[in-house]
Amino acid sequence: MALGADFRRLWVAYAASEAGSAVGTGALPLVAVLVLHVPPFQVSLLAAVAGLSAALIGLPAGPFVEFHRKRPAMITADVVRCAALASVPAAIGLHVLTYPQLCLVAIGQTAGAIVFNAASGAHLKALVAPADRPAANGRFEATFWTLNSVGPPLGGAVTSAVGIPVTIAIDALSFLGSAYGVRKLRAPEPAPPARPSGSSARWTETLDGWRYIARHPGLRALFVNSQVFGAGLMATSPLLAVLLLRDLRFPPWQYGLALGLPCVGGVVGATALKPLVARFGPRRVLLASGVGRALWTGLFAVVPAGVGGLLLVVAAETLALGGSGVFNPAFASYRMEATDDAYLSRVIACWSISSRSSQPLGIVLGGALAAAFGVRAAMLICGMIVASSGLLLPWRSYGRIAAG
Repeated sequence: MALGADFRRLWVAYAASEAGSAVGTGALPLVAVLVLHVPPFQVSLLAAVAGLSAALIGLPAGPFVEFHRKRPAMITADVVRCAALASVPAAIGLHVLTYPQLCLVAIGQTAGAIVFNAASGAHLKALVAPADRPAANGRFEATFWTLNSVGPPLGGAVTSAVGIPVTIAIDALSFLGSAYGVRKLRAPEPAPPARPSGSSARWTETLDGWRYIARHPGLRALFVNSQVFGAGLMATSPLLAVLLLRDLRFPPWQYGLALGLPCVGGVVGATALKPLVARFGPRRVLLASGVGRALWTGLFAVVPAGVGGLLLVVAAETLALGGSGVFNPAFASYRMEATDDAYLSRVIACWSISSRSSQPLGIVLGGALAAAFGVRAAMLICGMIVASSGLLLPWRSYGRIAAG
């Protein structure tokens, strides 16, 4: 695998920020509950407001990133996220933290992630040769699942030992580590694409990412698939917590084990991507893993109490994350190849904006279904929605790489 030194520097930068984020997983909701003592509705509202507001911010950010250098955009996004998070322990220490500030921090975090991902995805394409992109994306995916398998338990231990402010400070500093890693990239950055001339282009270029997706049969199918899958899966997340902790009375350590242990499946899946592509080809791997990741969520509706229930949740989550570990880098590589360089940042930004808008709506849908039919029935319905996403994969249109 001919991945160069600059790829390794970018990978280390990604690992630094992801390690901090993994340690700080759930820190802002914890602050809302334990420091501000807000009601459950406001805890849920925190995520919804962050996603929807950041999506609005991301609309003009996509074109800006597209037509400017990517490394400064990545560094700026990291510094903004660091400053936003650092304001929380500072405000706690001064006893001036408020719920609106927490919402602004969450918005800044999400908006920074949209900008960083749009810039880094386009920049990664420039750093890595086409034949090495599945392996490069697989390494990022394996890193994500590895850190997220050990980060949340470690973060819980840090929070228990020294408090929430220290956990958030670690997360904030990790973004400085990421910015430093990006700053250390050596090779000259390729020039950004030229911005179309004419005032009308500036009014329409924000929407060009969605237009590009809509014109491309393969990307269009994967876009619809990702929105249905993501919304259905996110709808199950709070329902699973209610089912395991309230209804089945799992102790917190078992709940944490049920969330953390299956991340090993993501690591295995991402590591297996390269040999799978070599043997079966990228199309078969993408389609099979897209189906494989979607088949298991409905099993949560029949989880029993006790050890058997814990084993069933761990098994279902491991299989789902194993499929995601293969699918996510395979999809990222396909999107790189299918998207012209002049549109890639906007396509990634529009994809992120759509996902961060549809997923909070999925959470609301899950809550409404649970209120109407009960938690288990809602889990079954959401599981069927997730499974149906497999029908929306690009079964016929995968091979059409150029947008019409």
